[in-house]
Amino acid sequence: MSIYWSTAELDRDHKTPTILAIGDSWFWYPFPGGSLTSYLGPIVDSKEHVILAKGMNGAEAFDYVDGKYRKDVIHALHFYGSGLSAVFISGGGNDFAGFNDMRPLLRLDCTDATTAADCFKSGDGGLSDFLERMELYYRTLIGRIYTYTSLDCHIITHSYDYAIPDGRGVLGKAGWLKQALVDAGVPVHLQQDCVHYLIDEFHKMLERVCAMDKAHLLIVDSRGTLGPDDWANELHPKGEGFRKIAEERWTPVLQAANLA
Repeated sequence: MSIYWSTAELDRDHKTPTILAIGDSWFWYPFPGGSLTSYLGPIVDSKEHVILAKGMNGAEAFDYVDGKYRKDVIHALHFYGSGLSAVFISGGGNDFAGFNDMRPLLRLDCTDATTAADCFKSGDGGLSDFLERMELYYRTLIGRIYTYTSLDCHIITHSYDYAIPDGRGVLGKAGWLKQALVDAGVPVHLQQDCVHYLIDEFHKMLERVCAMDKAHLLIVDSRGTLGPDDWANELHPKGEGFRKIAEERWTPVLQAANLA
């Protein structure tokens, strides 16, 4: 299995990547069981692909475009872009996860809400603004990828899954979702619905972006794949959960693109 986490490792083994994986903790998750990338590697290995990963745990979509990983992404595209068969993108989850990210998307007081949609703020600083910002980052990154890669390179995004807002974080720390929902006064019976609504709206954004080139811009719809026992915490599946998403949802898309 050929997955490289730095160009130094790549150069040491005299390898050239054919897939660039630009991602957050779903690609980089460091705990036992591995990340999504750990399970995508064996799937594309059947076609002798070499994956180079860029990004890091906690990365936001902005980071790939104008933030801390901008130079890394451009460097990788500059040196390897012409030989890439695909670019995988995992971004956006950290942009709405965490109290300081999710809380502003919710109304000040949601105690009277009757639906998940009622809980989200509209107008300036609300969910629509957030999704417009995500769309801009994705379009900018995809446009940049286009300029460095060949016409037959596939760009593959994904929509995460319906996380469970139960307050579980990593290593005993607080989670990323429940705290914001509770602070906003979201009724308990609507808290899971709010996560569903947010992920569904994020997926619709990806669909708008990918509609401009359906032959090369592909979405892995991983919503509804995982059960409660597949989650390690509020944001990350266990290793078995990542494996399930890779095998059940990514494999058909990769096969259709002749990457597996």
